[in-house]
Amino acid sequence: MKIILVFLFVAPLALSARAEKDHSSFDSAASPETKSRFAMLDDVRILANGLLQLGHGLKDFVHKTKGQMNDIFQKLYIFDRSFYELSLQTSEIKEEEEQLRQTTARLQINNEEIKNLSQEMNSKIEDLIQNKIQLQEKVWGLEDKVTKLAIIQPSIQETKEISSLKAFVEQQDNHIKQLLKIVEDQHVQLDRQHNQIMELEDKLNHIELQELAENSFTEEQTEPEAIPFPVHNATAVIYKSDGAAPDCTALSNSGIRSSGVYTIKPNGSEAFNVYCEMKFGSSWTVIQNRVDGSLDFNQTWDAYANGFGELNEEFWLGLNKTYSITKQGDYILRIELQDWKDNKRYIEYAFSLGGPETDYTLQLSRISGSIPNALPEQTELRFSTADRDVDIINDFNCPENYLGGWWHSECEETNLNGKYVAPRSRGRLDRRKGLYWKPKKGRYYLLKSTKIMIHPTDLKSFD
Repeated sequence: MKIILVFLFVAPLALSARAEKDHSSFDSAASPETKSRFAMLDDVRILANGLLQLGHGLKDFVHKTKGQMNDIFQKLYIFDRSFYELSLQTSEIKEEEEQLRQTTARLQINNEEIKNLSQEMNSKIEDLIQNKIQLQEKVWGLEDKVTKLAIIQPSIQETKEISSLKAFVEQQDNHIKQLLKIVEDQHVQLDRQHNQIMELEDKLNHIELQELAENSFTEEQTEPEAIPFPVHNATAVIYKSDGAAPDCTALSNSGIRSSGVYTIKPNGSEAFNVYCEMKFGSSWTVIQNRVDGSLDFNQTWDAYANGFGELNEEFWLGLNKTYSITKQGDYILRIELQDWKDNKRYIEYAFSLGGPETDYTLQLSRISGSIPNALPEQTELRFSTADRDVDIINDFNCPENYLGGWWHSECEETNLNGKYVAPRSRGRLDRRKGLYWKPKKGRYYLLKSTKIMIHPTDLKSFD
């Protein structure tokens, strides 16, 4: 820019000097060449003015560019500041989560101590009750003596003995009343501790739900590993126990300790084969298993009622068979989930299943689990399929549009019998037709495998 300005300043001077030199000889000889030189000087001056204007334009452009760069730097500063504040908030959330975990751990320790103390109190109360029974027997003996003394005048020694025994009995009664009061206080404290633990678990579940990303669970669960199903092309071994076992748990109680396909015969039902899985020292009856999408779960009502698939691979046991088992008593429903990062979660419900006259109505009540609930509780859910949708919502058939029979209450809910979809599949509608877990407040979690199984509620290992 400086070179251009110097050129523009020097060029007119040089041309002017040359013009004067030529002008001195103009009087002696004026020719057409001299006139042409004056015309060239005018062109140079015009060119110089144009270059000067161009320089001013470039200068204005530079100033404008500097202003835009200053605006960009200001926005970058604001972004850095916002990112820093977000990092601080994330750190605070993590610290709060850690504090909640520590508080939960302390409360659980206190709960165990109170439980042990309560057991000791109960043991002492039982001893006192035994002592009270013995004292009552002595009192009855004394009553007999008193009856006799009403006829025969008692001696001074017997009178003292009666008084001391009465005082001892009153003392023991007061002691028992105090212990009962202590036990009641302990029960109240236990209830309070239990409520606090439940509140903390809900807070932890909420925090974990906020930190979930990429449709996967956050960390591995530390529950005991289940014995896996046999691989494909393996030959299933069918065991037949002596006698008519009503479910897998009864087979386990009879001494069977291996997972596999067994024959059971629920009360009032024909015998049929089921897959029994050993878990927690007992055996569970598996009613659904999905591992690789090799079986199409978009089946008819009759198929879901009677069951389909191979028990040593992917299968649905059948609503009729499941109902014949659960109508024998109270059962627990356990759902095990695994995402595409091989993270595992589970949830357990107390449940009831109606018969075919109710369209196999399902009612659930959550007991425990390591993932937020995604199924409606305390609600009668009727089973439906594409060819028999009992609750069509606004002329929209949920099983037909979301591919798979299930206990639907609203469309786009959790459907563990949906189409098996791998993560590479794209498109909102396709994902929602897939195999997923959908809490009421949260995103869709695409699943790699699911397993649903049942067990009587008297599972000792839960204590």
